[in-house]
Amino acid sequence: MKNLNISAITLAISLAFSISAMAENMSKNQYKSHEKNIESEYKSAKTACAALAGNANDICVAKAKGNKNVANAELKSNYKPSAKSRYGSRIAKADAEHSVAIEMCDDKAGNVKDVCVKEADAAQVHQIADAKFKAKTLKANAEAKEESAEANADAREKAGDAYSHANADKNDADYAVAKEKCDLLAGNAKDTCMDEAKVRFSN
Repeated sequence: MKNLNISAITLAISLAFSISAMAENMSKNQYKSHEKNIESEYKSAKTACAALAGNANDICVAKAKGNKNVANAELKSNYKPSAKSRYGSRIAKADAEHSVAIEMCDDKAGNVKDVCVKEADAAQVHQIADAKFKAKTLKANAEAKEESAEANADAREKAGDAYSHANADKNDADYAVAKEKCDLLAGNAKDTCMDEAKVRFSN
């Protein structure tokens, strides 16, 4: 089977909920109404999953839960926009896609499944690292606007540190995937694969 296609999962997880149509300046009553709609659509989606069996059912339920969690996170972000709520929305999306990806890996076996899981984990790490980087950069820039030129330099330094940390997390996750793929090999081929992975992903 082909390797896990994260972009396909991203499309599959795209929300049925009409969160994008929400206005940021919604009232509390509107917020509660949207909450009820999200819960209602989740229940309907979960009910539809009952027609499926085995892992197909598990995948369907994971998608339904993921959609609900992302919708709620985006609802909160629209209701009370902030760096924190936007970060929460990105994390919810990463977690939702990861849950579906892991369930899809259950259709595989052996090392192929192990690689699939590592790839799903790596994709989640990439998304979370990017979310953290964006959040730290926005915070540093916001603080710099209120300060002097010295603070601007400090903001650039913080953004640089955030970028380095994000790349380190991604590198570690990708190295884990590479090592898992090497396990498909044996003898000298496996040793060579591991050596190449170490060189490629050495920090």
